[in-house]
Amino acid sequence: MENYICNTIGPRIRGDGGWVEFVSYEDHCLTLIFRGECSKCAILNRCLDWICQEILRDLKEEVTINPICRKPFFWDQ
Repeated sequence: MENYICNTIGPRIRGDGGWVEFVSYEDHCLTLIFRGECSKCAILNRCLDWICQEILRDLKEEVTINPICRKPFFWDQ
């Protein structure tokens, strides 16, 4: 799952100015950190649904996503 998030989903999200980091995958619950534009996105739920659909299509697994939104460290300065 980590490889799929980093190499398949990640590049697509970076195309929109955000990025996603894999944290964990346990009992069909995927925890991801969203940064960049994703950290302040008003429609993140649409992206979460899309990620779930992509995983179901490509990996044949149904997952729920626990999103953690964090702005990049340099935004605090």
